Amino acid sequence: MEGMSEIDFEKLAEIELRKDEAENAELEGSQVSFASVSNGDAEISPTHPYYDVARHNILHLVGDDNLGRKVIAFSCCRLPPSYQLNHRRLLEYLKYALDQYVENDYTVVYFHYGLNSKNKPSLSWLQSAYKEFDRKYKKNLKALYIVHPTNFIKIIWNIFKPLISHKFGKKVIYLNYLSDLRDHLKYDQLKIPQEVIRHDENLRTKQKKKPLTAVKTPPPRPPLPTQQFGVSLQYLKAKNKGELIPPVMKHTVSYLKRKGLKAEGLFRRSASIQSIKEIQKLYNQGVESSLRVMICREILHGLPEQNYAVLKFLICFLHMVSQESIFNKMTGSNLACVFGLNLIWSPKGTPSFSTLVPINIFIGLLIEFYPTIFSSRSVPGEQLP
Repeated sequence: MEGMSEIDFEKLAEIELRKDEAENAELEGSQVSFASVSNGDAEISPTHPYYDVARHNILHLVGDDNLGRKVIAFSCCRLPPSYQLNHRRLLEYLKYALDQYVENDYTVVYFHYGLNSKNKPSLSWLQSAYKEFDRKYKKNLKALYIVHPTNFIKIIWNIFKPLISHKFGKKVIYLNYLSDLRDHLKYDQLKIPQEVIRHDENLRTKQKKKPLTAVKTPPPRPPLPTQQFGVSLQYLKAKNKGELIPPVMKHTVSYLKRKGLKAEGLFRRSASIQSIKEIQKLYNQGVESSLRVMICREILHGLPEQNYAVLKFLICFLHMVSQESIFNKMTGSNLACVFGLNLIWSPKGTPSFSTLVPINIFIGLLIEFYPTIFSSRSVPGEQLP
């Protein structure tokens, strides 16, 4: 998408929004309409300094997440048509409202449904908004959940990608259905607009009506020998030579004894959800991941030239797919489940269930660490996707 002007992106975004509107109209059997002003939430006093914006209840506090952090929701379905809303005032109001929470950790839920060609802010407004939400607002934002994302979101992401830091990008989590919020938030506390709930139900109904395809869902993976999370204490005890205290707990407490006892505000602020998941993944894989990568590289160096070239071409593409997992939901682990047995054949015929785990781990490492594993060997005239 290089070389495209802001006008081109604006037109592309407009096209995608109109597609969304058409799909939603087909899904719901009627045209998209704007929500009423009150929306069933607490009434806003006419003396509110931003009454002209606040009365729409676009932004509202909806309880806590699973770690006790305040959750603030932004509902696009409550945005009135652009000619009825001063977007500069909207930005000022957003900052005014967030100022009440940004001194402590907080999370944001963005309900995308309801954004359309009539109420969407311009790209220049979005750019100025991102710049005005400086470090004060981004520092303690621990997660940004985007519910019901569409291709419009992908376009916006591509526009802002050069501006967004890697650290902030890791805080963005895409959720296709409202039920996915249950893994992160106290769902029963959420004040979800009825329009969003109906849209979610329509999406689920449509999904159920889709014809079955030949693509098989990968079977659930048994726990790794080094699994630390999602398993019982008894499992950890058996895998750690009878130790009663789980290794991750021992390592964490040991580190805090050495480094954290005098740290101001210890435990007051929590890490981002993405960082927590990455650490859990490393523990589940064993802390010898770098050694595994080195061994993988040595194994591949023994392959004949053409076999290596073909494998490198495929894994390069799968790595590219995994990099877009926020949209396609195919992480390196998921891809390994699909491709593992197609790339490694057992000399004894049908592999046993126990061999699936090491095969999938091996292919998953090739996909996830592709740049490191394949960087040390090239082949004449090699082609990459």
